[in-house]
Order: sequence, then structure tokens, then C-alpha cells
Amino acid sequence: MKLRLLIEFTKRDFTERYSGSILGVGWSFISPLVNIMIYTLIFSKIMSARMPGVEGDYSYSIYLVSGLIPWLAFANTVSRSSTVYLDKKHIISKVNLSLFRLPMFIVISETITFLITMAIFLGFLLVIDYQLSLAMLILPFIYVVQQIFAFALGFIIAQLTVFIRDLKEFTAIVMQIWFWFTPIVYVVAIVPGSLSQLMVYNPVYSFIKIWQSVFVYHSIPDLSGLMIITLIAHCLLIMAFLMYRVLEKDIRDFL
Repeated sequence: MKLRLLIEFTKRDFTERYSGSILGVGWSFISPLVNIMIYTLIFSKIMSARMPGVEGDYSYSIYLVSGLIPWLAFANTVSRSSTVYLDKKHIISKVNLSLFRLPMFIVISETITFLITMAIFLGFLLVIDYQLSLAMLILPFIYVVQQIFAFALGFIIAQLTVFIRDLKEFTAIVMQIWFWFTPIVYVVAIVPGSLSQLMVYNPVYSFIKIWQSVFVYHSIPDLSGLMIITLIAHCLLIMAFLMYRVLEKDIRDFL
């Protein structure tokens, strides 16, 4: 797929998402702004939620939002990529597209949404006199790793979903369970010992805890788990490509 076509798919993704609305793409700024304001006001001002050992009225809100923003980028990339062939089958049947590159427009689209939301979040932090730290310099690398993992996982599911349509609904359920199994809304300290030990097997927790640690504690935690996830992400990507080489013709025939 040519770069120009990939950019066109990305543009269409935004225009179709907000088609028929008066503000159009403006909602991509309004929605995250409203969500951030709701989370901060409800948890910080109304519920007076605080992070143990961390000073500041907004400590829990920062913990929540700093984990939620990257999670949404990851989860939306996996979920939307998993159905991309079914969603675009009317185009695939008419145009000779690279099925391997097609899900990339979703990664780009979700990255743009992520950058907009993160920019609004950083703007909020500056308003409350939050002190930025050098630890934030590692975050672009963390994002790249998580999106490689999301793309590879979504690409594998997308190929299988063509043949097993129930995977579409199954993936949605798994992503919902995965969210609550990841310490985003709650802190890992409150999880029972036997269950907390399973967290090391949750690949998403490996990068979510880095986002939260950087924003809440201004520090970078142990990166050994992330190195393993980086290896797994690239292995999944290779496996996804090998599957594609074997199944490409069958995928086009089924669609």
C-alpha cells in the first residue's frame, strides 16, 4: 500500500467517525478534554481520592488518566485492527491492497488521537503547576513498543476473524476483562497476594506501570518486564507476517 493511500485511509477514518456532526473533527479535541475534566473533578474534588504516599489533590487523577490514555490507544488499536478486513471488505474486493499494511492506518489514526489527548492532559498538568521530569523522555519508546504489540496482536486476530466471525465478539469481551485485570483504576497494592503475582504475566501492565510511575512518581521502574514484552511484540509481528503469507489468498477468497 502506497503512503498516499495510507494517509487517505487515515483521513477517511477521522471524517467517517465524525460525519454528520457540526463540529466534525473538533470532537477529537472536545471528547478527551471533557473526559479528563470529569476524571479529575470527580475523583479529586468530589471523591477526594488520593494516592498513598503522594502529595497533591490530583495525585489519583494523574495516576488514573496517565494509565487510561495509553490503554485506550492500545485497546482501540487491537479491537479495530481485529475487524479491519471485515470492515473494509468492500474495498479489498475492488482494489488490490496490501493486507499486511492495511491495519497500519488504524495505528496512525489511534496515534493521532493519543497525541491530542496526551497534549490536553499535559496542558492540564501545567495548569495545576505539575513539575515535568526527564523521566518522560522514555515515554515515546514505551508507546512505540505497546503499539507494535497492539498491531501484531490485532493483525493476527484480523486474519482469524475472517474465518471465525465469533472472534469479533470474543475479542471485545477479552479486552474488557483485560482492562480490569490491569491496575489502571486501582493500585496493585490492594490486589490480594495470589492474584497480584499473576500481574507479571499481564503484558499490558508492563508498560502501563511505566506511564503511571513516570507521571505520578517522576521515576522509571525496572524495565526488565518491558524488554520481555519488546521481544514478544516482535515475535508476534513475525508470526503475524508468516500467517499472512500462508493465508492471504484464502482471506481474499473468503471476503
